[in-house]
Amino acid sequence: MSGPASLRSDVPVRILFITSTRLGDAVISTGLLRHLLATYPSARFTVACGPVAAGVFERMPRLERVIVMEKQRFDLHWLALWRRCVTSVWDLVVDLRGSGVSWCLLASRRMIVRGGRRPGLRLAHLGAAFGLTPPPLPQIWTAPEDQAVADAVTGQPEAEDMLIGLGPTANWSGKIWPAERFISLWHGLREARPGARLAVFYGPGRTERKLAAPLLALPEAIDAGGRFSLAETAAMLSRCAFFVGNDSGLMHLSAAAGTPTLGLFGPSRVSEYAPSGPHAFSISAPGPEGEAPIAGLAADEVLEKALDVIGGRACG
Repeated sequence: MSGPASLRSDVPVRILFITSTRLGDAVISTGLLRHLLATYPSARFTVACGPVAAGVFERMPRLERVIVMEKQRFDLHWLALWRRCVTSVWDLVVDLRGSGVSWCLLASRRMIVRGGRRPGLRLAHLGAAFGLTPPPLPQIWTAPEDQAVADAVTGQPEAEDMLIGLGPTANWSGKIWPAERFISLWHGLREARPGARLAVFYGPGRTERKLAAPLLALPEAIDAGGRFSLAETAAMLSRCAFFVGNDSGLMHLSAAAGTPTLGLFGPSRVSEYAPSGPHAFSISAPGPEGEAPIAGLAADEVLEKALDVIGGRACG
C-alpha cells in the first residue's frame, strides 16, 4: 500500500488518525504521525484512540482534537466515532485498527492498515503501509510546563550524577520481572556508578503502585509514577541517562523519548514489540519466544547488558 502522494503539501489538509487503545501501540504509531507532520506542514490532525493512550498526543503539533474512544458493548464505540466524524470532510483518513468506519466517512484518501497480530516488528508493519523503509521512529511531544514538572520531581543533578529509571510494572503478570531482581539490578548499577540516582516509574492505580512498592521503599528512590500525565512522564524519562523496564507502555514511551532503553522480555514477543528508538535495546529470557518465563532472566545478565548500554557497548 503506497502513501498518500496525491495530497498536496502546500494547502490546508485535514487528517483523521485512528490508532490504538493500548499505550505501547499508540506510542509506536507516533512514527507515522511524525512522517505526516513533516510531509504536510499545513495539515491539522484529529486523533482517535483509547483513554489510556490519549495523553500521548496531548502536546502534538497542529492537533485539532483527540477523540477518546471508550469501549462499548456490541462495538458501539465505532458508531460513536462515526457520529463524531461523519460531518467532516477529510483529506486523509489513516486507520491503524482496520475498522469499517473509515469507509463510511467522506475522505479523499484512505490508508487502512490490517488489524490483528502477525510476525515481524509492529513498527515495520506500519512503515510498510506507507512504503517507508526504514520506518519512522516514534516521537513523544512535551511542553515547557512538562519539563518544569520533570525538574521539580527529579531535581537538578550535579554533573557527575546519572539518573537511572526503572519500570517494574506491566499490564500482565507474565511480563513482570520479579521486584527483587530489579532491586538487585539497582544495587549493581549503583556499585558500578556510585553517583547514580534512582527514579521509579509506574502507571496510575493501586495495582501499579503495589507492584512498584518494593522499589519505592528504597530510601534513595524518586517516586516518578502514578500521578503524572504521559507528557510529564515523558519529560522525566528524557532526564534519565538510562531506563530499564518490563515490556510495557512505559518502555515504549522511554524509547520514544530518546532515552537509552533496555526492555525485558519473557513470554511476550521481542520480535514484534522490541522498543524502537535511537538508543533502544532488549534482552529476552532463555527459551522459546513467546513461552519463556521472565523469571528465567537472571539479574547478573541484565546488569551486564545494562552496563554495556550505559557504556555505549551494546548492540541490538
